[in-house]
Amino acid sequence: MSAIPVIAIFDVGKTNKKLFLFDENYHIVYEKSARFIETVDEDGDPCENLESLELSVFESLREVFKLKEFEIKAINFSTYGASFVHINAAGKPVAPLYNYLKEFPEDLKEKFYKTYGGETKLALETCSPILGNLNSGMQLYRIKYKKLQLFNQIKYSLHLPQYLSYLLSNMPCTDITSIGCHTGLWNFEKNDYHAWVYAEGLTEKFAPIIPSNGTFSANKLGTGVPVGVGLHDSSAALIPYLVNFSEPFILISTGTWCISLNPFNHSPITDEELANDCLCYMQYKGSPVKASRLFAGNEHELQIKRIASHFDVNTSLLKNVGYDPAIIQRLTDGGDNRIQGSRHQSAFAARDLSVFESHQEAYHQLIVDIMEQQYQSTKLALKGTKVRRIFVDGGFSKNSIYMNLLAKAFPEMEVFAASMAQATAVGAAIAIHRSWNSKTLPADIIELKYYSAPQHTTI
Repeated sequence: MSAIPVIAIFDVGKTNKKLFLFDENYHIVYEKSARFIETVDEDGDPCENLESLELSVFESLREVFKLKEFEIKAINFSTYGASFVHINAAGKPVAPLYNYLKEFPEDLKEKFYKTYGGETKLALETCSPILGNLNSGMQLYRIKYKKLQLFNQIKYSLHLPQYLSYLLSNMPCTDITSIGCHTGLWNFEKNDYHAWVYAEGLTEKFAPIIPSNGTFSANKLGTGVPVGVGLHDSSAALIPYLVNFSEPFILISTGTWCISLNPFNHSPITDEELANDCLCYMQYKGSPVKASRLFAGNEHELQIKRIASHFDVNTSLLKNVGYDPAIIQRLTDGGDNRIQGSRHQSAFAARDLSVFESHQEAYHQLIVDIMEQQYQSTKLALKGTKVRRIFVDGGFSKNSIYMNLLAKAFPEMEVFAASMAQATAVGAAIAIHRSWNSKTLPADIIELKYYSAPQHTTI
């Protein structure tokens, strides 16, 4: 029996690091998952264990190359963003992979925005809310002014997807989906690095920009297998939808962040949108994608622990609570509507759990409160467009309470839970389709489940 042609995709999240093998029809034929204990940087702040990640990449590839039932035709990467690996002239990392949640020094922040025209101006021009270390360009600015000796050692600052690609190809590069994603580095109107990046001499630290469908040869593996340049995970997750659907849609990609991505919103970003955590991503073909972000997955994890502790149940039990319209109706009729949430935190954080009769009721209220946030967030990305379809992928797409309430929140929309095994990894595979796959792209990659608005409940 001949070996199955496959592509190997590393999907690197903050928590889980996964390796998938996809056949030419984009079916998963092999998967492996790993989790690493974080290390700390020189300030004692938690950060990615880069050495463990590197070892895992090479060890995992050695394993799958030995599997006689598969023929590895290509390799690519998708990872979380806002994370630089700084390498020297010898290609070795010279700094920790600083955590994007690391606190940014106030004095340096003040100096930067005073020098370059203020927060509003920079945010509008770079389509990036002011996010400290999440604006990855600020990480390099910080090194220049706080650790000049380290700055001078840096040959290239590579975003994490491109660093992992570099590990195999020895070819440093920059990808537009990483550089154009809330980095504060890219001027979307001029389609070039922002003037401040040139003024600070940072462009010399960035490798050449290579198209997202570009590949190199896996020189470090001693094989001619093509290696993709790697993609930012949110941009990668959008790719299967862009190639499968031509009518306007919005994708709510759910995980730690719930990101409403609208590739059909071409209006310039506004002050109000920036203030409400809107930004622009860059899709793999180089077009801006208007998006709004919500930290709802993180909020969900925090609050289900609180519910589980109060009712003495396991958190896994909460995640399997099914949608009950009677509970929703009861909460709507008798709930405490005086408690208001914000875009940073749902109203549920301020609720007294003793008022709920059961863990099921408390959990329904949590999703109601998260949906209030989600409605406001998604509405920002929808504004001014003719989008009539909402796709949801990731964790919340499997949550029947969330999906039913989303359909109720947007009754004029067609709302679908998208069932696709690992959209981010599939997107990274599709990006370099022509480099490894002789078949045409299949039209059935995404399975959709339609949710209609329940007529007898209100939110």
